[in-house]
Amino acid sequence: MRRVAVLAAGSWGTVFAKVLADAGARVDLVARDADVVRAINDRHVNPRYLPSVRLPDQVRATVDPARALARAQLVVLAVPSQALRSVLAPWAALAAPDAIWVSLMKGVEAASRQRMSEVIAEVAGVDRARIAVVSGPNLAHEIAAEHPAATVVASPSPHTARVVQAACWTPYFRPYTNADVTGCELGGAVKNVIALAAGMLEGMGFGTNSQASLITRGLAETVRLGVALGADPMTFAGLAGLGDLVATCGSPLSRNRTFGEKLGRGLTLAQVEAEQRQVAEGVRSCRPLLAMAERHGVSMPITRQVERVLYEGLPPMEAVKDLMSREPGPEYRPVSQPTGAGS
Repeated sequence: MRRVAVLAAGSWGTVFAKVLADAGARVDLVARDADVVRAINDRHVNPRYLPSVRLPDQVRATVDPARALARAQLVVLAVPSQALRSVLAPWAALAAPDAIWVSLMKGVEAASRQRMSEVIAEVAGVDRARIAVVSGPNLAHEIAAEHPAATVVASPSPHTARVVQAACWTPYFRPYTNADVTGCELGGAVKNVIALAAGMLEGMGFGTNSQASLITRGLAETVRLGVALGADPMTFAGLAGLGDLVATCGSPLSRNRTFGEKLGRGLTLAQVEAEQRQVAEGVRSCRPLLAMAERHGVSMPITRQVERVLYEGLPPMEAVKDLMSREPGPEYRPVSQPTGAGS
């Protein structure tokens, strides 16, 4: 039986712990709250995030990372992207030197502009061949209810990808492998920003045409940035690209979409942050993504308007007007060439 440590016991971390246990693993789930640990161990529920979902007996909780990491063959990280660097260093010292590290996080670190796998490699001193990224249309509550879903396990090492694939394959959760870590991580990070915009449209009362147009053009700027950074454009047509984008933009279960909807109804960034408990990764990722785009001469007009709404106080309706008044151009441009100002 494979032993896995999952850090930590948020909604996606808890659900992925369930997936791993259903696939046959013995899972140690790390939580900060002793009451949550007792509830998981005694009643097999996480009362904070999934009170109605029974966790398998093979999921055991602890407040002690050392206990979870001591014998873990897989170390699964599910923490807010901006917190990863600060918590990872002490954890890395506790893990086995041959452990495989798995990132469930979808963001870009604000200060360094690094993707999550890059932060893991740097801080934990882990060879990138022992790092895998799980990304796809994976809304936690639907997977907890065992609705059929697919995902991508990306790693530069085919062996690592297959190990993680086998560890999370269940009758309701189907993982595919992919060697394009850059593309999978960028797809997961940018879609959160586009989902904020999708929520704003919902909050302003716009309909399906507006949403479909936003999703499609959001995908276009994701592809442009990805190709500039060396990703395979086909990745963005797959589960970690279009699949994740559609799910996150379209579902009320998406915290980024929900966050954007409140902005579209007139709340400020501070007001929404005070009201919404869970982290919306797109809020902190939009600026480093824009900085990456500017460095590579890539146009990301939707991401730019989201940043203006969040940090410059631009009313969402004005952002829509700005996007709609841009000079029109061809729908497609060669992805290998600079895109200029068009979208």
